[in-house]
Amino acid sequence: MNKNTLTMIGENIRKRREALGISQENLATKSGCHRNYIGLLERGERNPSILRLLAICKALDIELSKIVSQK
Repeated sequence: MNKNTLTMIGENIRKRREALGISQENLATKSGCHRNYIGLLERGERNPSILRLLAICKALDIELSKIVSQK
């Protein structure tokens, strides 16, 4: 996975989180992650596993396909 893809996934996560009006800390709690990890993910600095992405999508009430697609 290249940096552009990771950045795009992170931006999609951030946009959805902000649209829901929840903090990184709240998303971290709901998805079982650390708040710092959410920040790194949103900046495209981490390559999450599919299971981690599914947990985040569940917490954001969004389908995985929406997070990994370019819009």
